[in-house]
This record gives sequence, C-alpha cells and structure tokens, in this order.
Amino acid sequence: MQPGSVDTAPPSWENDYARRGRLWGGVTGRLPELPPGSCVLELGCGDGKTLAAMAEKRWSVTALDISPTAVRMSHARFGTTGIHLLVADARSLPLRDGSFDAVFLFHIAGHLLADDRARIAAETSRVLRDGGLLFFRAFSTEDMRAGKGTEVEEHTYRRGDAILTHYFTSEETAALFSMLTPVSVQTHRWQMRIRGNDYPRVEIEALFRKNR
Repeated sequence: MQPGSVDTAPPSWENDYARRGRLWGGVTGRLPELPPGSCVLELGCGDGKTLAAMAEKRWSVTALDISPTAVRMSHARFGTTGIHLLVADARSLPLRDGSFDAVFLFHIAGHLLADDRARIAAETSRVLRDGGLLFFRAFSTEDMRAGKGTEVEEHTYRRGDAILTHYFTSEETAALFSMLTPVSVQTHRWQMRIRGNDYPRVEIEALFRKNR
C-alpha cells in the first residue's frame, strides 16, 4: 500500500455493512443549535446514527458515505424526511464550493491515513461558506483502543478487519484544519463498562469557523 492510500478501507466498510447490517447503535451526542434552514453536510453518515438526530432539526441536510450499503440503510430510515443522501468519497466531494453553513465530520477522518486526512480537511474547507462551521469528533491518543492493532503510521492502527483507526491529539487536530479558525478544541472523557470493568473512552471534539 502506498502512503496516503486507503484502497482496503472502502471495501472493508462495505463488506462490514453488507455482512453485519447496522453497525452503530445508540444515539449521537447533543447536536449544536443552528438556524432553521441551515444547509448542513454530514460526511460519512454510515447507517444513520447522527441522521436520526438531524432529522428532528429544521435543517436542509445532505449526507454521504462511501459504502453503498450504508447509504441504502440510511435511505430506508430517512428517505422520506427530506435528507439528501448520496454515495461519494469525502476526499473528493462532488459538491460546489461554498455550499454549506455547517459540516459534520464525526469519526471519519480517523479512518484515513495522513495524506487523505489532509485531503478531507481541504475538501471540508472548500465546501463551507464564509462564516461556516466545522464540527469535528475523533478518538484521542488517550482512548482505551489506541495502540491496538498493527501500526501503519504514527498513532494509526489497522485492525484484523482491515479498517484503519487514527488517534488524534488536540494539537494535531488544530494543525489539520489550519486553514480554518479554531473556536474550540476540547477533550471529552467518559467510562465504558465491559464485564464489570471501566475503560477510558476519550474523544477530541472541535469546532472551527471558515473566515469571511
């Protein structure tokens, strides 16, 4: 595999969705307040965990995923809500410059190698309107799963199912989106109980604004 390539990642996600069905249970965390009618983009919508909360908002939502099976699942759940769904690669968006008031990038950049994380950051900035907001979430290097699997780049690991996971620091997150203005970069911690034991889950949550 060449640096920056994620040739194994798309079929791995597609295979997972096709074989296992819905991958993500529960509900997403609280979404921000945006004005009614805001044009919103979710990159990597998967089977619709975040869309379930977005469907309750009075936003104009576009959502995409690289997995056709995941998009079909989301369409079955939300196809009548007015959410526009498409199969597309977030590293090369088939969308016009300055199209969106907000972009949600939740746990997607962490499944790419460094070169492709830079591409998705550039594409996110491109499709944001002046003054638009990027909402970002990814797992931290302090998370319980950091270090598990085969390390393919610094803080990036491939699991047995061939899916990559990169674990971020706050400083790295700010640097990745250096073309945007940071509003906040925070660390969110909670405990996951497994068989009577508590394990640390740690996310980086960040908000960036595109300068006018």
